[in-house]
Amino acid sequence: MTLNLLARWTPSHAEFAEFARITDDDNPIHLDDGVYAIGGFPRPVAPGMLIYARLWAMLREARPMVRPELHMLVFPNPCYAGEEVRLEVRQEAEDTPIVLRAVRAIDDSEVMIGELEVQ
Repeated sequence: MTLNLLARWTPSHAEFAEFARITDDDNPIHLDDGVYAIGGFPRPVAPGMLIYARLWAMLREARPMVRPELHMLVFPNPCYAGEEVRLEVRQEAEDTPIVLRAVRAIDDSEVMIGELEVQ
């Protein structure tokens, strides 16, 4: 069975704050104006696991019974509040890994790429 899910998402600073509250991920690069600016970032940077959670939710909606066995995730570029992101979940065949990808719409930079092995 193949899988080809696509969505668009514009992360917000409010989502970062809610994610931090729920997960206790209080890394200031996601929340503190002074810290992300000192780091050279123009806006708050999305928590990587929030990006992954959005992709995981897409997968679970399509396949509610899926269970992860192995996650391999890379975050090569920052994802900023207020910038649209294209979310992709793909699988070529049932016995192949599920490919996850999040890309900034403005410049096609990958902000997350990953593979999942599931049962």
